[in-house]
Amino acid sequence: MREVLPELMRWWEAGETVGVATVVATFRSAPRPAGASMLLGPDASAVGSVSGGCVEGAVYELAGEVVTSGAPVLERYGVSDDDAFAVGLTCGGILDVYVEKVSRETFPELGEIAADIEGGRPVALATVIEHPDPAVLGRRLVVRPGEPLSASLGSSRMDDAVHDDALGLLATGSAATLTYGTDGERRGEGMRVFVWGFAPKPRMLVFGAIDFAAAVARVGSFLGYHVTVCDARPVFATASRFPDADEVVVDWPHRYLRAEVEAGRIDARTVLTVLTHDPKFDVPLLEVALRLPEVAYVGAMGSRRTHDDRLERLREVGLGADELARLHSPIGLDLGARTPEETAISIAAEIIAGRWGGTGEPLAATTGRIHGEE
Repeated sequence: MREVLPELMRWWEAGETVGVATVVATFRSAPRPAGASMLLGPDASAVGSVSGGCVEGAVYELAGEVVTSGAPVLERYGVSDDDAFAVGLTCGGILDVYVEKVSRETFPELGEIAADIEGGRPVALATVIEHPDPAVLGRRLVVRPGEPLSASLGSSRMDDAVHDDALGLLATGSAATLTYGTDGERRGEGMRVFVWGFAPKPRMLVFGAIDFAAAVARVGSFLGYHVTVCDARPVFATASRFPDADEVVVDWPHRYLRAEVEAGRIDARTVLTVLTHDPKFDVPLLEVALRLPEVAYVGAMGSRRTHDDRLERLREVGLGADELARLHSPIGLDLGARTPEETAISIAAEIIAGRWGGTGEPLAATTGRIHGEE
């Protein structure tokens, strides 16, 4: 939803009606993840994508029917369908797409949800996408940490089960379709609920205000991270040198990281890139970073000789084999990168591979599904 939210809100605020199609589940090599959305605007325009072009035409037509009827529809598109090739889904994937009519009348909570997302406040939206009772289909819960529910799906059992699971997805900013019994039973079937967890952007901390850092910040921002560049040297750590960073901090890297940890602003989605390759900065910083219980990635730049020297220094301050094994150094995948921009791509590739379990091998040299199971 994030990518189409500005356009959706423009129409919603104007009192218009919009058809909203959302990928709620994927199987095999589906081209877009759960949460990808496409809009059918009041001017008949299409905004966003649910499949990268494979089934947009069919979904567009269905969205028009849903806007007219007002009844939401859950539709499956995939190669197992007789008309799969007719709608163009030839990639081998399967998509479940939920299509609904959205306006101020049908979705009055949207304005507050959009404000939360824009303000970086965690919020989850749970929507019933399948249920034998048509009156329950399409009902929503808005879940915010520490706040009571302001609506109901129909029973306290439903509400409690979905509320608890939505908080779990919200902790990681994930989206998923959950299955329950028709009254929210944990082991039952009959009700499916799609939950969007809108958490603040994951963080990328870039240590070292060098030319490579500017390229890494640019790529990190493109990938959706909240990017912070930190360096102890004020002459180099300036906003003008890092226009793609969300913030530029002048501080000793290890001191800044420790303060962010103590403030609770480092989590399991945070990635740390150490680009200074200077022992007086690197060693104290990595001593803190590698002892953190949960971060997604810690990478450090430098030659193999620098890496070997760094490992010896880290052992001298007491880091063990398990902690050192978490360090990605020399940083990045072997792409033959030379320029700062190419190096940033190699770093980003390693981060992405670690996040999703990729091998870093050319796809032509691998077998099996292109998109692994989430």
